[in-house]
Amino acid sequence: MPHLPDVMLWSIPAFLLLTALELASYRLRPAERTGAAGYSAKDAATSVGMGIGSVAFDALWKIPIVAVYTALYELTPLRVPFLWWTLPLMLLAQDFLYYWSHRGHHVVRVLWACHVVHHSSRKFNLTTALRQPWTTLTVWPFYLPMIAAGVHPAAVAFCSSANLVYQFWVHTERVGKLPRPLEYVLNTASHHRVHHASQGGYLDRNFGGILIVWDRLFGSFVPEGERPVYGLTKNIDTYNPLRVATHEYAAILRDLRRARSWRERAGRVFRGPGWQPAPAPGDARAPEQPAQGRAPAHERAA
Repeated sequence: MPHLPDVMLWSIPAFLLLTALELASYRLRPAERTGAAGYSAKDAATSVGMGIGSVAFDALWKIPIVAVYTALYELTPLRVPFLWWTLPLMLLAQDFLYYWSHRGHHVVRVLWACHVVHHSSRKFNLTTALRQPWTTLTVWPFYLPMIAAGVHPAAVAFCSSANLVYQFWVHTERVGKLPRPLEYVLNTASHHRVHHASQGGYLDRNFGGILIVWDRLFGSFVPEGERPVYGLTKNIDTYNPLRVATHEYAAILRDLRRARSWRERAGRVFRGPGWQPAPAPGDARAPEQPAQGRAPAHERAA
């Protein structure tokens, strides 16, 4: 296995430069003039703080994850060499699995408790890309098929980092729609604005990382139309990084304490973020408010 560069580390100068350019663009053309969400100093600071915390916690979570990946890699008889022609195939496979990981983290509440962090800002700018969760232990199982197929764990990590780096630039309102062929194939800023919007028609759409074709194939694509309103369906109104990182886990625990059956407890954890149990016959309890988050569109309509 050849030595692979640290994609995230090498991208930091580009992150800083692009963020500075975006900030300068808002000085030249203020958000109020265009209806864009723009920047807030406290919000941006929270996003950067969440990103720094994510790096620290990821270093901790890496220990058990690497152990599991390495054990599975040693057990499988398959081997995929890291060559110029296999790398695109690895990136394609990782992007496909990322789509399902991302989609799963929107429709299973305990997974959403991790991912909700990234959607908690009501702004949408390049610092929003840095607002990452501290509990990414829920992500690693989705990439086990690549390891089982003989892809080296370091190659999986490289592809995941490349995917994450690509997605940095799509967190902006300063880039409009690209030429139609690119918009059809790639995840773009226009597609990702839809993903971060809180309107009902936009909820739980456009999960792609690098490619948007997965959304087109599996029925989760929606083009950008009306201006997105960013954030959660029930916003948390805090800049405290600890609360941002843990608020949905706390909401799950509150719901579990109130639950009346094991079936309801399972639903509170494994059903969608907006799931509510059907009231029992004669139950006069007022319906409980959904947990803080973005209730999936199909469950909001239920």
